[in-house]
Amino acid sequence: MKSQHQVILSLGSNQGSRLEVLQQCIQLLHQEVGTVIKISTVYETPAWGFVSDSFYNCALWLHTSFSAVKVLQQVLKIEKQLGRVRVGDQGYQSRTIDIDIIAFDDLVLDTEKLNIPHPLLQERNFVLLPLRDIQSDWIHPTLKKSINELISETTDTSVCQAVATIPAPLSGIPLEKFNYIAFEGNIGAGKTTLTSKIAEDFNAKTVLERFADNPFLPKFYKDQNRYAFPLEMSFLADRYQQLSDDLAQFDLFKDFIVADYHIFKSLIFAKITLAEDEYRLYHTLFSIIYKEMPKPDLYVYLYQNTQRLLQNIKKRGRGYEQNIEADYLDKINTGYLDYIKSQQDLNVLIIDVSDLDFVKNQSDYLYVLHEIQKKIQ
Repeated sequence: MKSQHQVILSLGSNQGSRLEVLQQCIQLLHQEVGTVIKISTVYETPAWGFVSDSFYNCALWLHTSFSAVKVLQQVLKIEKQLGRVRVGDQGYQSRTIDIDIIAFDDLVLDTEKLNIPHPLLQERNFVLLPLRDIQSDWIHPTLKKSINELISETTDTSVCQAVATIPAPLSGIPLEKFNYIAFEGNIGAGKTTLTSKIAEDFNAKTVLERFADNPFLPKFYKDQNRYAFPLEMSFLADRYQQLSDDLAQFDLFKDFIVADYHIFKSLIFAKITLAEDEYRLYHTLFSIIYKEMPKPDLYVYLYQNTQRLLQNIKKRGRGYEQNIEADYLDKINTGYLDYIKSQQDLNVLIIDVSDLDFVKNQSDYLYVLHEIQKKIQ
């Protein structure tokens, strides 16, 4: 999965219940634009560039798959939803909400409608101080100066008084209570996409299946009878090696491990693809290996109906997958569900994702997180 964009936004309000407006704005951004990772302290600051009531300002850092232009469109929509009325070129005015894109990755953009990084950020304490709260190591992409250098050099002498804190939406989902979470699902269910997204948002170490490097996989889809056994054996060896290495190596800079497979999938696929005598041998070898493998603290199965799986497989365009038949996918789903039913000591969560799109629809992603949150509670 392509890495998400990292976006920094500046929020301000000097009309109505200022803190409540900021809270509403953050929730809307989290639901419609991207995952809000961190929120700065809320500062009360004097109006900048005109005489008016003081503002409540904060900054936030979010992850999104949207382009910068799409983020701007969504931001303007949210401003309007919260009562912001833009009136021509009348200069600075009081407003219920003001949302500025401060930075978007390391992008430098200068157009009529959008300038990134924000051209005035280095002149405004109400932007600089909140920005330091959320990314103290941030470097201006064109000025090549750190946030601390920008603060020390700014000519803005206005006083910014810390007045409140707003918890980030993800703070209520303590995934870090688990050491190891495994996401599983059929071919094309979206498990790798979801695993990568959760790892980025929750600071987790990823263990992603290395299926693309398996030389037997394209051959298997052309001649299953001939290549099923070497394929399953090579997958088993590689999964064992990868999980043994990655689960044993503790990363001081990550909070937990999240994987897009559990080694038991080897037995599920082998039962479908192998002849009876081959499967007996395979099962014996698997049982020896399985005893040594750590079990996930949470096992999430992403169920997706076969029609949607076929659509996803066609969309991602891997040539060797294009002839996969619906019957084969049905057998895999049945194998997973039978396995789940047989597990008494495994902490299992099944989520039907047949109608969800984690990338295009932020609300779908939040639904999955909500289901996980309910399971934790």
